[in-house]
Amino acid sequence: MKQLRLKVLAGLFVVAGVLSWGGARLWDSVGTLPSVPIAAPIVLTAIAAVLTATALSIRARLKAQRDRRPGAKGVEPLMAARAVVFGQASALVAALVAGMYGGTSVYLLGFLDVPARRDQALYAAFSVLAGLAVIAAALFLERVCRLPEDDDDNRAPAA
Repeated sequence: MKQLRLKVLAGLFVVAGVLSWGGARLWDSVGTLPSVPIAAPIVLTAIAAVLTATALSIRARLKAQRDRRPGAKGVEPLMAARAVVFGQASALVAALVAGMYGGTSVYLLGFLDVPARRDQALYAAFSVLAGLAVIAAALFLERVCRLPEDDDDNRAPAA
């Protein structure tokens, strides 16, 4: 399994943001821009909380296993792999969603004098922050589940 790269996440964020900003301009010139749902930052925050709780749980179980505490529950490799896949998928989707709401919020910055648009810009900005929290939690989870490096590759072959 390959590790997530920040360049990929940043690229997704920027591309989604530019496309969303252009789409918001076009949509607003043709008709009414759809509203940003208030549930967007709430759902993203909940996903970030689940990812963080999972990472902390796995980290505590791995630490207890390393310390050889009696009765310590180990971490099954398949469960750790599923957690990493969930984190990576969440980070990729969060980068797209945060970029989309980021582009929308940048467009809405020009209309802060209208109370409804100001609220929409605020919801979009909170969605971007929550999306970044999902990405941070996913990267933390991935780091917790990373296997120790193999030192066999770095050693010189035995004679």
